[in-house]
Amino acid sequence: MCGRFTYTLTWQETVKLYRLPLDAQPRDTQPRYNVCPTTTIDTVIGRSPRALVPMRWGIIPTWWSKPSGEMKLGTFNAPVETIREKPMFRRAFQRTRCLIPVSGYYEWHDTTDGKQPYYFTRRDGAPITIAGLWDEWRGRQAGETIRSCAMIITDANQFVGELHDRMPVILEPGQFEAWLTGAADIELLKPAANNVLQCWPVSRRVNSSRAMDDDSSLMEAVAIGASGGVQQLV
Repeated sequence: MCGRFTYTLTWQETVKLYRLPLDAQPRDTQPRYNVCPTTTIDTVIGRSPRALVPMRWGIIPTWWSKPSGEMKLGTFNAPVETIREKPMFRRAFQRTRCLIPVSGYYEWHDTTDGKQPYYFTRRDGAPITIAGLWDEWRGRQAGETIRSCAMIITDANQFVGELHDRMPVILEPGQFEAWLTGAADIELLKPAANNVLQCWPVSRRVNSSRAMDDDSSLMEAVAIGASGGVQQLV
């Protein structure tokens, strides 16, 4: 699963990587180091032109009939095995796909001393682009409209599998267009190659959703003992 990530992309990096219109209204993007589900995140949608759109992380399907606050299900991850059949994701898979840019993401490994978080990022220093789905929900009573999204997850590759059995679907720039337009089906949604990511252990302060969003030390490496316990910063 992927339940926490970092986001440090600048507007210029985003425009270049996702080929946004050069005359698009610039966004003042602030670094975030503890992005949690149900908060607002940036997504890339559209075919030509593409656009950077803020959305709720945790999809609310268009058919949801209750108030948005009653969406208690964990819909921030969409398992690749169910996106074509499960009502929560099926319509979005067929009609509304997105790209979710992240700088890196946290994952937890079970140890005898408790859950130890690790930080995953690309070895080449580029942003991670995760395949996503989005939908638009309109509340009848409050008259609100919410755009929301989910990350697609798949089985872990061998590298990630040393720590966790699942990972987000990572797309390369040459795959962006096929995913967004629907030209590609489920064949793109595979584990990344073993040499794409790197990782290191980080402070267990990440375990708390109350850790500050602007605390860059959350992704700094720590040393851990044989039992998995943190010893010191490195």
